[in-house]
Amino acid sequence: MSLWNHYYLPTTVDEALGQLAHHAGQARVVAGGTDLLLELQQGRKPRLDALVDVTRIPEMTQIRESGAWIHIGAAVTHTAIVASALLAQRATCLVESCGVIGGPQVRNVATLGGNVAHALPAGDGTLSLVALDAEAEVAGPAGRAWRSVVSLFAGPGKSALDLTQEVIVQFRFQGGDPTQGEATAFKRIMRPQGVALPILGLAVWVRLSGNHVAAARLALGPAGPVPLRAQAAERWLSGLPANDLALDQVTELVWSEARLRTSPHRATADYRREMVAVLVHRALPLALDRARTGHSVPEGVGLG
Repeated sequence: MSLWNHYYLPTTVDEALGQLAHHAGQARVVAGGTDLLLELQQGRKPRLDALVDVTRIPEMTQIRESGAWIHIGAAVTHTAIVASALLAQRATCLVESCGVIGGPQVRNVATLGGNVAHALPAGDGTLSLVALDAEAEVAGPAGRAWRSVVSLFAGPGKSALDLTQEVIVQFRFQGGDPTQGEATAFKRIMRPQGVALPILGLAVWVRLSGNHVAAARLALGPAGPVPLRAQAAERWLSGLPANDLALDQVTELVWSEARLRTSPHRATADYRREMVAVLVHRALPLALDRARTGHSVPEGVGLG
């Protein structure tokens, strides 16, 4: 039995919204389909009347620079992100996080928008978007609006969007330019299998002023129902000498905000607590070194 009746290939966002509206809650957007199609096949979502494939909408499939902003269409694949020289330099953490999602076959079709729409607090690409302070452009019946990425989460696996009538069009952020004392890094703990789900991930953005940390953002997950911005650690880091950071103190502050839990298939809360320290000691010095040297080369991509 077919899991849907109609399959659309719109070429504009307005056309996609019209098709969603026509099916009155019985249609969903699809791009790579690596999450949605499995949920339909396994009966975790009810049968749909229609799927609206957004991979032929130009503004949703482009990576571009516009002034200080970098724009990434929601239907851009993880493979395209990993291959982007612009993102390797200006959003290194995003390249590193998208480069360890699934295996090559998954990365070739899975999209950044799908990663966010699925609303998992440990989503690798999502954590990097949060560290980059990214916004998402959401289109719906009321028009278009820019929203923070964190605001799109209502809970684990629960999007704050109405996915039957709203579409994530693109993301934007100002990035981390190592030549201007800004840089990013992403590190992840997972089981040895290349396509394993993350046990814990940490994305970091830093900006230096001389030899001091001018600002920092740390995004950790899963450490609560939505991706965590470790704001206590961020505030503490501001103004400190970059070459003499007490990383154990950073870890303590991250612990103070994290809501770590035991997962029956991945890790205990205690193990995750220990891994927070590992990730802080790996990701934060790496981002600082990139900011100091002005040189960023993504690490560990394409391991699956």
